[in-house]
Amino acid sequence: MMEQEFIEAGYTVVGTKGNENKLLSFLKEHYPSIIKDNEINLNELKDIAGLPIDEKVNGYGLNFVGRNFARAKYAQKTGKELFLNTTLSKEIDATENLVLKGDNLDSLKILKNYYTGKIKCIYIDPPYNTTSDEFVYPDKFDKEEAEVLGLVNLSESDYDRMDFSFKTKKSHNGWLAFMYPRLLLARDLLSKDGVIFISIDDNEQANLKLLCDDVFGEENFVNKIVWKKNSSGKTVTEKYPENIDYLLMYSKSQDKVLRNIYKPLAESTKKMYSKDDGDGRGKYRLYPLQKTGGPGPETTYDYIDNSGKIWKCPEKGWRMVKEKLKALENDNRLVLDGKSLNEKAYWNERDNEGQIADTLWDDIAENNVGTSEVDSLVGKGIFTNPKPTELIRRCINTIIQPNDIILDFFAGSGTTGHAVMQLNAEDGGNRKFILCQIDEPIKKGKPAYQFCIDNNLPPVISSITIERLKRAGEKIEKEIEAENDNVSMFDEYKKQVPDTGFKVFDSVEAPKLEVDEKGQISITFNECDDLSRIYNMIFTVGLDEPTQVPEIVMENCIYKIGNHYYITNSEKISSDDFAKVIRSGKVFIDGWTASLNGTLQNYKEDLKIVF
Repeated sequence: MMEQEFIEAGYTVVGTKGNENKLLSFLKEHYPSIIKDNEINLNELKDIAGLPIDEKVNGYGLNFVGRNFARAKYAQKTGKELFLNTTLSKEIDATENLVLKGDNLDSLKILKNYYTGKIKCIYIDPPYNTTSDEFVYPDKFDKEEAEVLGLVNLSESDYDRMDFSFKTKKSHNGWLAFMYPRLLLARDLLSKDGVIFISIDDNEQANLKLLCDDVFGEENFVNKIVWKKNSSGKTVTEKYPENIDYLLMYSKSQDKVLRNIYKPLAESTKKMYSKDDGDGRGKYRLYPLQKTGGPGPETTYDYIDNSGKIWKCPEKGWRMVKEKLKALENDNRLVLDGKSLNEKAYWNERDNEGQIADTLWDDIAENNVGTSEVDSLVGKGIFTNPKPTELIRRCINTIIQPNDIILDFFAGSGTTGHAVMQLNAEDGGNRKFILCQIDEPIKKGKPAYQFCIDNNLPPVISSITIERLKRAGEKIEKEIEAENDNVSMFDEYKKQVPDTGFKVFDSVEAPKLEVDEKGQISITFNECDDLSRIYNMIFTVGLDEPTQVPEIVMENCIYKIGNHYYITNSEKISSDDFAKVIRSGKVFIDGWTASLNGTLQNYKEDLKIVF
């Protein structure tokens, strides 16, 4: 094999293994007595962990057909790589957003090298387990795949059970086996203080809760949120009308920091904001500064305003310390007439505040709003039942800071990307999104199919995702430009246009070594261009953020980010060029376009081969 040739020749090779099982490696290094003949001695493990070893009762947890199969799929190396799609990308040289087309199982594995522990928030709306359609995702659970995964202990009855389970519509086993490896990868990608939100309905919410307890840890369950998705409800035989969905919320660890989120203010409260000084701050209400609770030594004082007038301390003291009260006066936020001090509470500084939101989200947009949002951008009937941006924005606002990354690996119509751009437009943040969407074919005759044809797009769901993002971004840009054109607005109040671009990458088959009947070895290449080969190295090495644009040192050969050099077509590079880049930083060579020539041999201690 090509990788093996480089290894035997003394090169350091990157990317030859699948996902390393860190737990197994840790046990082998620190507790070798637990591993015997590549099997775990459970009694030894329990003894070391201080657990009773004579336990007769089975442990509590979720078990399903194909669990070990799904776990092996998580660890399996992907056979895909990425092709930079310059046609579908927007603002490709400036954007920090990503859209990955293809099976999300492959996309998540590709993201893992760099983004492990870097994703602050994940939102997913996976396909619900219904009887309407089979999954479009190409997960294989058969004997051939078992051999590839190294599962050698499965019996014929095991295969028969899996075959029955995964071909039966609305199979709990099949759906759980589909979700399990993807959630394991999601856990890897989440930052230590990260959170995942999963939309789900009644068909699988109970099983998904148990699966997430397994993947993320029961102690990291945060909330199960009930979202009112419509007002009328869908009537189901012998059931009450259905009008809710659920959001399961899990954290990566106990290090999460959640922010309070608020339901909108009641109309009666809004009407209280009726005063306006004409100072450009907008309408306000008067808010008494006298404390209503018990007094404290730091808030019991007489206040002297800037005119010298003394305001006697109220019976229970003031609501804030003297320094803060003085700051309010200096900022013209106090009303000093009358017998009591009052603070000006401005409407535009609390328009999102009201009652703190609980786990019943019946105050935000319903599914019909999500449909209207997409209809207004791409036309009616193009995408059915997308989630409203307000739902995603509320999720994001509980955890995301202005520069964090949010991932959605069931992107659908692109609602998450739209929500991120809209939030950035509102508060000037620089949140980034990564979206993954499979190229699910659209059937002829559907409005979405004709939409793609009319817009010269491939008739697949990811085309709708990308076109919705482009049009949403353009709408946001125009709205900000129109607002900034207001002649009465001072420059410091003008909004910045957020990052509305994205790099699109197609998932393609990675190069392969093939052996024919005569034992002749050949390499099967895809149609990746040289820049795509560079980006694949950047993703694989995992040192530089893949949204960056590599600087050209030698076109179609040498590119750099900082002091990291990425080289493809290395046979075109002279020994002098190699010497220059090796003196300047770390060097990575594309193994698929490299050969064991003399020039490369001279520098094998100073570079790494990437597959």
